[in-house]
Amino acid sequence: MVGAHRQPVAPMIALMLAVVFVAMMAAACGGDKRESVTVYSGRSQDLIGPILERFSERSGVEVRVKYASTSELAATLLEEGGRSPADVYIAQDAGALGAVEAARMLAPLDGDLLERVPPPFRSATGRWVGLSGRARTVVYNTEQVDPADLPASILGFTDARWKGKIGWAPANGSFQAFMTALRLVHGEEAAREWLEGISANDPVEYPKNMPIVAAAGAGEIAVGFVNHYYLHRFLAEEGEGFKARNFYTAPGDVGTLINVAGAAILESSDSKDAADELLRFLLSEEAQRYFTEETYEYPLVEGVEAIADLRSIAELQPVQLDLGRLEDLEGTLRLLRDTGVLP
Repeated sequence: MVGAHRQPVAPMIALMLAVVFVAMMAAACGGDKRESVTVYSGRSQDLIGPILERFSERSGVEVRVKYASTSELAATLLEEGGRSPADVYIAQDAGALGAVEAARMLAPLDGDLLERVPPPFRSATGRWVGLSGRARTVVYNTEQVDPADLPASILGFTDARWKGKIGWAPANGSFQAFMTALRLVHGEEAAREWLEGISANDPVEYPKNMPIVAAAGAGEIAVGFVNHYYLHRFLAEEGEGFKARNFYTAPGDVGTLINVAGAAILESSDSKDAADELLRFLLSEEAQRYFTEETYEYPLVEGVEAIADLRSIAELQPVQLDLGRLEDLEGTLRLLRDTGVLP
């Protein structure tokens, strides 16, 4: 009998619609999955966390961050190699970026991204870019020291007149980056002689920069070797009555080295587009203003001004060198141990 074995049309249509609905829901759920980027940050959460959160809010990209010291993260990356889960490495100094670059672990960055930053503050091979600048300086107590009496070169602090008056932090990463620069500019023997000369002046040792600036303000030391922005943090909290100021050594002197905090994308990253988007945000006017207004560092992108009382990079005329060559931390640590500065 014709048509006796036909299936009812309505149930078949319902089944087909159900299949299509399930497929659409599955696709929708998959589309809701947020893109993510994993950052290894050698900059502290207090310092860079807020701007990373701002990027996530603007872009919708989830940012997962592992915080540790810059050198520790560089060692971790070198150990992990191509298995690293990191997409982006943010370091507090260019030397660490240079070390990871030397291991061929960094991806090339787009030219238009690199060109946002002047050549001295980016990788010569285009594999990392500076985000903000930090100048080495000599902080001094305004009641004990006339800045006119300070030596024009950092090398002058080996003079015996500074005996018992100096504060330093030889275990701190920024000091070690400075020492690496001194080795590059003046040679190994001159760096050794400087360390021995400072040690002979019985310097007071501190764990990091902030206590040095506090000690200078309190008159516990006359001078200290630090990064420039710590003083501005004290001035913001305590006002112009804080009894310490920064002194910059002469143009071209290694004592006024400008190092950078910078970032790179890992060659092994599976999220290079999101990583590139993050770096572009960190070099945007918004992020650059954050670095200068909230952390008192130097913005590196043209058109963004530093805070009003910060001397410009052009005025400082810092020592010129390839910041990527500051990667020889091991050589600096050996020298610090050989001279008895570090155990």
